Amino acid sequence: MKYIVLFFSFLFMIACSSGPEVQKIDNTKENRKKNDIQESTNANQIYDLQRFEQNSWAYLKDIEIKELSVKQEDFESSYFSPWNRIPTDSKETAMWPFYSYKHGDMYGENLKLIEEQVFEDIKDNADFDSYKTLNQRAITLKHINIRAFPTSKPMFKDPNIAGEGFPFDYMQNSTISANKPLLISHYSKDKQWAYVFTSFTGGWVEAKDIIDIDKKYTDLWQRAKQIFLIKDNIPLYDKNGNFLFNSRVGMMLSLIEEDKDNYTVLTVSSYKNHQPNYHKTKISKNISHKEIMDFNKENIQKIFDEVAKSKYGWGGLYGERDCSSTIRDIYTPFGVWFPRNSYQQSRVGKTISMENLSDQEKIELIKKDAIPFKTLLYKKGHILIYVGVDKDEVIAFHNTWGIKTKDNDDKEGRVIVGKSVYSSLRLGSNQKDYDKDSEILKNLLSMNIVVN
Repeated sequence: MKYIVLFFSFLFMIACSSGPEVQKIDNTKENRKKNDIQESTNANQIYDLQRFEQNSWAYLKDIEIKELSVKQEDFESSYFSPWNRIPTDSKETAMWPFYSYKHGDMYGENLKLIEEQVFEDIKDNADFDSYKTLNQRAITLKHINIRAFPTSKPMFKDPNIAGEGFPFDYMQNSTISANKPLLISHYSKDKQWAYVFTSFTGGWVEAKDIIDIDKKYTDLWQRAKQIFLIKDNIPLYDKNGNFLFNSRVGMMLSLIEEDKDNYTVLTVSSYKNHQPNYHKTKISKNISHKEIMDFNKENIQKIFDEVAKSKYGWGGLYGERDCSSTIRDIYTPFGVWFPRNSYQQSRVGKTISMENLSDQEKIELIKKDAIPFKTLLYKKGHILIYVGVDKDEVIAFHNTWGIKTKDNDDKEGRVIVGKSVYSSLRLGSNQKDYDKDSEILKNLLSMNIVVN
């Protein structure tokens, strides 16, 4: 069997040794009622969420599901890529946030414009003159944020504009789960941050939350069988009962051994002097699966219903998910690797354009060619999973912040959804002041069949 017992007996012995102010914002209760967030934010008041079943089985039960054509080795090649190759991204590509977020456009946590000196100091600390000079293999110690700048401070666009301000912190690029592979490009000048490459994006992480791994260990790690986690927020421990981190759908860990009820996997924490400390961690087979899961109704229901518990989290903030991270985590246990953002995800598999089609033509095309649970629907900035037809409506699963509104004075607003839902492509059409121009269906650009 492909276990790594001899390797870890050796490792465990090692571990035991050795600016100007903007106009003041009236944020009183009375004014909030007129502001960008409507008071009727209770999701139960949204028509689609009452009309359509909010569980996967309602859409799975009457359809045929065919297996995905995927290979474990192909998925692992992408997953472990930070340990095996240096990305070709140029310094200019990596520095895109510094060209996008500038003085005069960005607001801080006090809802005031951020001073120009702050941007200059952050850029200097980022030390991009050292870009890709280190190229050190590493691993995450917990679920961590990937930031656009080396800072934990938020940056918002104008909070007076609907759909901006909290929770849309533009410094939040993404998140990455515990014990996932990284490649360190370089550190910030103050050594508090590391610019890293993951399998799906690059960005800044706090240095204390990652740890270097030698190549000989990463090579052995990759040669083991792999375990996929299929439950969120289950605490995992070392053999002495010390907490390590929580499980998350989309995590993959290396197998050491198994018994009737549990897998024993390799986990890593930090030892003295920030050295890797290797552990044998038992994980119940109820929350994990050895190697890629079969793409069948039972397993689809398990994964969709678990991920559906997530609230909306911009860029994965607060341990939640946004639309694209929902896609990534849902398909990972089935061995399908996805890139970071919605546009890139819309290019995976067979892409069918919907540009220049009428609403009715889009509906007819989806009903004709889309495959439930295997087809993504894309509009700029948002991505959904097609799950079927109910009450003659195309139904999609997606994690969304809210529904755009516009009143008679053209003032934009939002009705907050803030979670994963099953909805039609006209979500919110029954809401007061519904903004038809922002409708999902009207703005669909393409659909893509992930794997035939």
